[in-house]
Amino acid sequence: MPIIDLGLMPRSDGLLDDAALARQESLVPLRLGFCPACTLVQLLETRPAEEMFGDDYVYFSSFSDDLLAHSRANATELIANRDLGADSLVVEIASNDGYMLKNFKDAGVPVLGVDPARQPATAAQEKGIDTINDFFTHDLAARLHEEGRRADIIIANNVVAHVADQNDLVAGMARLMADDGQVVVEFPYVRDMIDYIEFDTIYHEHLCYFSARSAQVLFARHGLHLNDVRRLPIHGGSIRLYFGKASDPSRTVTDLLAEETALGLDSYAYYGAFGARVVNFRTAARKLVHDLKQQGKRVAAYGAAAKGTIMLNYLGLDAGIVDWAADRNVHKQGKYMPGVRVPIADPSKMQTDRPDYVMILPWNFREEIIRQQQDYLQAGGKFIVPIPYLEVVGA
Repeated sequence: MPIIDLGLMPRSDGLLDDAALARQESLVPLRLGFCPACTLVQLLETRPAEEMFGDDYVYFSSFSDDLLAHSRANATELIANRDLGADSLVVEIASNDGYMLKNFKDAGVPVLGVDPARQPATAAQEKGIDTINDFFTHDLAARLHEEGRRADIIIANNVVAHVADQNDLVAGMARLMADDGQVVVEFPYVRDMIDYIEFDTIYHEHLCYFSARSAQVLFARHGLHLNDVRRLPIHGGSIRLYFGKASDPSRTVTDLLAEETALGLDSYAYYGAFGARVVNFRTAARKLVHDLKQQGKRVAAYGAAAKGTIMLNYLGLDAGIVDWAADRNVHKQGKYMPGVRVPIADPSKMQTDRPDYVMILPWNFREEIIRQQQDYLQAGGKFIVPIPYLEVVGA
């Protein structure tokens, strides 16, 4: 059952170089639907994984200070609660540049990362993080199992929703995990996405949008039981789920599942008005930016993130309206955002160019960005924060 149609979209992380500007980009419909049978919210069209996570994939987790702090706290807690040490093994699926596993390695806990994107995986290996540059599958898990490896902890942050064959992924987790081990996953919570109209969280890399219930159903198929859950503020609202081979659900699990049922997350009615609310946001946001341009104001953006691609393309704000986008990730600088062709610069341009307004595209890190850019604000600059409430900061 359809929920929203965001139109034809480019690959959200498919940054363009100068040579690519002359070529037509691949555009694919971006539509979201609801499955009444499994209560899962999911894309209706997808792109091949090899296309999305290939050699030109340059998302590096280590460029966000707040994400590093969030990950460090998670690792420290797991080390203490699970009594991890030199005889343990922590495996991370989609380990990126080693930002999370480094915390375990520094504490003397053996680690193994698995990531299909060459550039982040290479960066992790250069840090001394043992990393397999490949997709995590049941076959890979079986090979590791045959080598005698058993994971005490398997971490899968913001990856389950990226995988087309989720049953194969979770079956691989079950195969690799020790009998008394634990799988810990995080992903954006569909409830927060709907409640706060976080439509820019929808892109082709994110195939599914989970509730606790829909995640429980998926993992239970493979003998992994949801035993604990935690709601987190990161990424605009996420949930962290803890699975084990024995069933021992906490009161938090039973309470949250009951809450989801009472709210109707397992029915289409909960999602039905989402599309209209997003259209209303689009009207208001476009009016704000176009009014500023008519007043002669200069508008830039901060953060050439995947959600930024969706935001600018859906709002129709191309390089003729948004002059440039700043990003700390040096691998993105000098390139252009997909679809809208907005050039990407070093954040130092905020001080030299002094645009009147800067739209924060990764609004989920608004506090970190505003904290880093106090000089810009104090000099009279203003931030536009689109989600969850369209607002201007510094006015």
